[in-house]
Amino acid sequence: MSKSHISTEDFVTAELGLLTEKEKALEQSSNDSSSRSSSAGSSDETSRGNWSGRLDFLLSCIGYAIGLGNIWRFPYLCYKNGGGAFLIPYTIFLVLCGIPLFFMEVIFGQFVSLSPITIWRICPLFKGVGYGMVIISGIVCVYYNIIISWTIYYLYHSLRAVLPWSMCNNPWNTDLCYVRTGLNATSPVNITTTTLAGNVAVAVQNVTKMMTASEEFWERHVLRRTSGIHDMGELRWDLFICLFIAWVVIFLCLCKGVKSSGKVVYFTATFPYLVLLILLVRGLTLPGAGSGIKFYLIPDFNKLKDFQVWGDAAVQIFYSIGPAWGGLITMASYNKFHNNCYRDAMIVPFINCGTSIFAGLVIFSVLGFMAHETGVDIANVVTHGPGLAFVAYPEAMTTLPISPLWAVLFFLMLFTVGLDTQFGMVETITSAFVDEFPDLLANRKVLFTAIMCFIEFLLGVPCVMQGGVYILQIMDWYCATFSLMLLCLAECIAIAWIYGVDRFYKDLELMIGYQPSVWWKICWCFISPTMITFIWLFSVLNFSAVTYGDYEYPDWGIALGWMFGLASLVPIPLCAIISILKEQGPITSRIHKLCQPTEDFGPAVPEYREKYLASLDTRHSYLPTLRNRRPPSKLSMTELQTSPESQIFITSS
Repeated sequence: MSKSHISTEDFVTAELGLLTEKEKALEQSSNDSSSRSSSAGSSDETSRGNWSGRLDFLLSCIGYAIGLGNIWRFPYLCYKNGGGAFLIPYTIFLVLCGIPLFFMEVIFGQFVSLSPITIWRICPLFKGVGYGMVIISGIVCVYYNIIISWTIYYLYHSLRAVLPWSMCNNPWNTDLCYVRTGLNATSPVNITTTTLAGNVAVAVQNVTKMMTASEEFWERHVLRRTSGIHDMGELRWDLFICLFIAWVVIFLCLCKGVKSSGKVVYFTATFPYLVLLILLVRGLTLPGAGSGIKFYLIPDFNKLKDFQVWGDAAVQIFYSIGPAWGGLITMASYNKFHNNCYRDAMIVPFINCGTSIFAGLVIFSVLGFMAHETGVDIANVVTHGPGLAFVAYPEAMTTLPISPLWAVLFFLMLFTVGLDTQFGMVETITSAFVDEFPDLLANRKVLFTAIMCFIEFLLGVPCVMQGGVYILQIMDWYCATFSLMLLCLAECIAIAWIYGVDRFYKDLELMIGYQPSVWWKICWCFISPTMITFIWLFSVLNFSAVTYGDYEYPDWGIALGWMFGLASLVPIPLCAIISILKEQGPITSRIHKLCQPTEDFGPAVPEYREKYLASLDTRHSYLPTLRNRRPPSKLSMTELQTSPESQIFITSS
């Protein structure tokens, strides 16, 4: 079999896990180098710092990639799009798009040891892509922490003998409230109103406005939602306090950078699996759980004929794996140079996929029991997004014995899942600016992290007002709908076609000691860009103006959404134009120069930088590239070591 026709099974089984002879020699060389270093640090250490443990990076990536969407979006999509049959397109897009993009960003970050903005020394013309990544992460950080605030609020209300959303005798409940689960179950009552038609009294029955106790707790107590975005209402002080607590927790976990967050993830990345396992075991013992799981997984292969199913699978993979957010680049940049990033890039996406399926079993086993107890069709209780996490599943938990215990476990799980994702996004923002302005911020990172957390907290305050959910919906609807795919496509073009995929492979070889199969080159150059274009077109064709339930936004609200959406794309042409104007000479020469790596591009550690510079003369591209090979750097090693921008940490021998 030729290399160009290698199967996916071949590259996963043949190249994952075991060290080759080259790897062993490389590892021995690294150990020898480390033994020659003084107690001040390892030769692999950079001035930015590194992960202190072998599992820090792996667990951080797992925690970052596995977000709330794995729990409240994937199970719904799987049920909606053919059950088990949905796993076929999901797995295909995982192999063709998800894993290659994840692998590419991990290589990129680990090789240069820089975060998303400064790392574009590889191709300065595309530096705006890095700013776009940071802007997206910044916007998402704002509303993601609102969701964490809701989780804290629910967690607080779970610490009582009777869950408040299990009954209709609370101050916020109305006559339209009913309970369909648990010991307090009631039936929806037809509300009869009397109107006069002439002199005749006409009784009109109305059941359309009945709400469950769980729905009223969410709408009338947690959100206290106003009639629209034009009426922001009052500040919800209890949610304001929860938001403040959430940001304090994030700052305390990130105050020492990866040295502190790398330890926290040992709990936050593993605890959700313990809770999911406990909930699954409990769920499987309940009557009706089997019917819920069948409803979730029984395949309907006729659904595979529907273009919508393939589009949903592609979009879910793209958002779930997390390319173009900047988080993967940032976390990989703290790896030591010889970390086996190939192994890590194979492990994390498959764990991510497995977690989504596992979470679906947990959700549907309990929803199946709820349907069994109430006699309601499970199709009428299953939902996705906040509706699943804060309405349907909390309601289902009221049917369980010792329901407060299960509620506490569930919301603790959501809290830790949300924290892990926030760690990656906040670290992306802070590291990006610290790397870009090292003279100003390198020695003030703790203060800068505190300032950024406070700014993000202030930006989130409007979202905890009574009309705040309308703003949150706008940010969620627009901020990453189009821009994320375009940023990722630009990243693929810059690395695979402008820098050159063969040279990128040489960089990988310097780190892990060998070159993987040609499959990844083909993906980065052809397959993944095609998949990204498909996902983008699918998103465009299926896009509609933002709504919240039946509420339609005014024109100015939609315009605000487009401002969020375009905010991360504007830096791409803007930075390119500014860079071109700063150069001298003909326009074509300026662009050609900006498509080449800068002289300070390369590994941060002097020893590996020397190897990189020495290898430039022997590098050749066999796959297409849009630029000629750049000459070796004119900077001497002495100049590179003393440059404040080189981010080099020098250890004594």
